[in-house]
Amino acid sequence: MSRLIRTLMLLLLAGGPFATSVAQDISGDDMRSLDGQVQEIKSDVLSIASELNNLEERLLYPSNTQVALFVAIEDDEDFRLDAVKIEIDGELATHHIYSYKELEALQKGGVQRIYTGNVPTGDHQLSVTMIGMLKNGTEFNKTDQFSFAKGVEPKALGITLAGPGLGKSGIQVGDW
Repeated sequence: MSRLIRTLMLLLLAGGPFATSVAQDISGDDMRSLDGQVQEIKSDVLSIASELNNLEERLLYPSNTQVALFVAIEDDEDFRLDAVKIEIDGELATHHIYSYKELEALQKGGVQRIYTGNVPTGDHQLSVTMIGMLKNGTEFNKTDQFSFAKGVEPKALGITLAGPGLGKSGIQVGDW
């Protein structure tokens, strides 16, 4: 073992002056050229990664079975959304607990893609449960059931949430 270490040390010491002379021979133009090549390779890698992500999504979620669910909060709502749970055909599709920043983004008009998955063509049941707190401190838990038909094309559904008891229907689902 120590013989191997000694041999490596000798090689490094012998090769050191050669390596520094090679490094000194590289001019500024060569360095700029190398930098440009590195930037081009980075760009190519990012492009390939994007294409792979798109391909992965198409393979995992073929258009004839793809369903995507988006969540938004009704304009001018002043309740705190704590969590959303979504079931499709009686099976849990997803659930999400909201952070302060996520809630703030939704209240400012943001939209969250909460679920992308596969369902066969035909009629399906969607159950949406929202849990939160009203401005006056009252906790609420509201669940609504919806039906939707999945055709051959990808399906996108928007789920709009409103605080209960504010004259609105609470949970609304529609095509996007």
